[in-house]
Amino acid sequence: MLDNTSLEPAAVDQITADAPAIAAIRRDIHAHPELGMEESRTAALVAEKLRSWGIETTVGVGNTGVVGTIKGSGPGQRAIGLRADMDALPIHETTGLPHASKNPGVMHACGHDGHTAMLLGAAQHLAKNRNFSGTVHLIFQPAEEGRGGALAMLADKLFDRFPCDSVYGMHNMPGTPVGKFAIRKGPFLAGGCMWQVKFTGKGAHGGSQPHTAPDLSIVQANFVLGLQTIVGRNVPPLDTAVISVGSVNGGSIEAGNVMPSEMVLGGTARYFARPVKTIIDTRMKDLARHSAEMQGAGHQINIDWGFVPLHNHAEQVDVAIAAASALVGAEAVNPNAPMVTGGEDFAYMLEQRPGAFICIGNGVAADGNTPNLHTPKYDFNDDIIPLGVAYWVSLVQQELQLK
Repeated sequence: MLDNTSLEPAAVDQITADAPAIAAIRRDIHAHPELGMEESRTAALVAEKLRSWGIETTVGVGNTGVVGTIKGSGPGQRAIGLRADMDALPIHETTGLPHASKNPGVMHACGHDGHTAMLLGAAQHLAKNRNFSGTVHLIFQPAEEGRGGALAMLADKLFDRFPCDSVYGMHNMPGTPVGKFAIRKGPFLAGGCMWQVKFTGKGAHGGSQPHTAPDLSIVQANFVLGLQTIVGRNVPPLDTAVISVGSVNGGSIEAGNVMPSEMVLGGTARYFARPVKTIIDTRMKDLARHSAEMQGAGHQINIDWGFVPLHNHAEQVDVAIAAASALVGAEAVNPNAPMVTGGEDFAYMLEQRPGAFICIGNGVAADGNTPNLHTPKYDFNDDIIPLGVAYWVSLVQQELQLK
């Protein structure tokens, strides 16, 4: 995988030799997943490793965040940030692997264990080989999965305390072959929300007295069907939007003859253009109100616009492409990747500093059934650890060339 790289042979040998130990760290993190803002064990492990390699380390940034700082041996005032996320998801793992989650109902289903491990691998290498000019800040972020980790670090004056001229992120991509990278200039990942609607009524006996109370099953049915008209009839045809229902809860399976007095629905929505966000927000609130009013029901709606679209900066995308191409060749780096309606709170860091977010191929299963992100059978591919480490090292060489 690193046979044809432009990295120095000694660097390749060192990264390759260190990879098994970094993979062991990754599997340890995977076996002990922690939700956002609860990453005390993970943060302690990260800090311990950084300090053992002689890296200046700051803990408690944005609650459980960790920042390591490495100064190069050459003169230079430029500083860059390399960011990885540490949190897991509230999903029950079903991989059956030896390193599967030991915390029931929590698993690393998005590869943040691998992201953390790859940045640790780069930290170890850069601490040994400081042949660059300037400073590298290694940003280990908590709570990427909707719990506000990036905003918490920024509120804790991340870039005031650790000045960065540019900042970079990376995410694994299941189903993309090992040795491939993908990136684009401008909008790359979507902004979005988590929403919840509660419909309320009196409740009634569904067999003998259905006429005495609002039927909330009809209310929620009209609302769910109406949601899909927002994308099809309110959002301009050339714009992208997604609205999905993730949960519907009401009544009891043990009491099918009882009309519920409350039904709660939840889901998500995604957008790239800010006018589309306004359309979604306005129409969802209208639909919730009208669906309830038609049946004489009450309603409450909460729309939490928790993340903004991720926009890559052109100059830093060129740097990222050069760094990846130096490892795998230009033909293996897609510079015009399609936009992705997944979200990423690294977008908030890119609002404050120029930078770029790249995707690295996590491999394709032999039978073609590659478990995707946020699913119970997903696992990070340890085979890409050397490549991910080498990307970070190559990026530092591109940004902070020795003078």
